[in-house]
Amino acid sequence: MYTGTAVFDVLLPGDSRSLKAKRSYVRPIIAALRKFEVAAAEVGARDLHGRAEIGVGVVAAEASHVAEVLDSCEKAVVRRPEIELLSVRRRLHGDDD
Repeated sequence: MYTGTAVFDVLLPGDSRSLKAKRSYVRPIIAALRKFEVAAAEVGARDLHGRAEIGVGVVAAEASHVAEVLDSCEKAVVRRPEIELLSVRRRLHGDDD
């Protein structure tokens, strides 16, 4: 069994000056990521209006499948025109860890 995580640090548009506006950008991203059958949530930068950290987690029998799913999630975030992806932190854990 392998588990993988990715945390996407994203810059939100300038008009996201309130938490309500921030949620209007973050919620659709999380919904889109869940289509890849991953757990997804806002995991950091919760007090910052112009930034968000979105985390995803996946479990699979093969490490290659975990990497494939995380790659797909990253591509989905990059393709969103309303945000800028600043960084991605990824981890892979296997039975040996």
